[in-house]
Amino acid sequence: MVEIKKLSKDFGSLMAVNDISFQVKQGEVLGFLGPNGAGKSTTMKMITGFLTPSAGSVTVNGHDIVQNPLAVKQRIGYLPEGAPAYPDMTPASFLEFVAQVRGLRGSNKQSRIEDTVKKVHLEGVLYQSIDTLSKGFKRRVGLAQAILHDPEVLILDEPTDGLDPNQKHEVRTLIKNMAEEKVIILSTHILEEVHAVCTRAIIIADGKILADGTPAELEAKSQFHNAVTMTLHCSTAKAKQIRQSLLNLPGVQKLETLAKNNSMQSYQIFPHAHRSIIGEISQHARNQQWKVEELHVNKGRLDEVFRSITTV
Repeated sequence: MVEIKKLSKDFGSLMAVNDISFQVKQGEVLGFLGPNGAGKSTTMKMITGFLTPSAGSVTVNGHDIVQNPLAVKQRIGYLPEGAPAYPDMTPASFLEFVAQVRGLRGSNKQSRIEDTVKKVHLEGVLYQSIDTLSKGFKRRVGLAQAILHDPEVLILDEPTDGLDPNQKHEVRTLIKNMAEEKVIILSTHILEEVHAVCTRAIIIADGKILADGTPAELEAKSQFHNAVTMTLHCSTAKAKQIRQSLLNLPGVQKLETLAKNNSMQSYQIFPHAHRSIIGEISQHARNQQWKVEELHVNKGRLDEVFRSITTV
């Protein structure tokens, strides 16, 4: 388990992280979301011991990062922002070096290197110098050094930054496969990544935690949660009557027209207090004998929740 208690970090007059507390347990993949300058990377650097907290504490499996930093760092794999590595080394020599630093020896070292290279698909560039690699492959090298010693805790700062769609899918699959046995904390600007790999997400802005929950719980805060999209065949002349008929339903708060032409109308129908109105609308459409082309419920939009929480 990783436990953060009343953690703060100031750089003079700038309060980068302001009194945040949370826990992450084995089996959880925590997505750390926030705009640029929110405090995500600073928090990660304090968890891994690269920055000393101004106040508060970080413990990893019972070890305090300030009082017992080596015990914490032995248990952590860290992919920093930008995935720094020695540019004149090859991935092979870099991973050999990291393995030695991590205390791996003999056949165990060799098997860990071989297994990691396969997991992140570095076989084709193993003997190229790192400075000649693409941004995506540099990212893979950074991920490889983070997981090389099979750590109990993984801290990943923008793990799919610079990767193409296929590479993103590979990395996300790798994270999901490792998740059951580890604590994983990752920061991301990519909201689809939260759905793809995270069991939980924290939204942070101005150094403070503004929301904490599962992706579904955060989506439920969206104004689009349980909103219904409806497309039906009807003439322009009849559209006004249909619109008013929908607005008269007890569960409907408001309605927006998404698209219209002479034979088709599309509406976004919003409920009162996020209640479920799909059954009410479906039954009403059948009673009215409308020719419905499409009818579906919106779970909520994480991007809209993110914007509403992080902007004033």
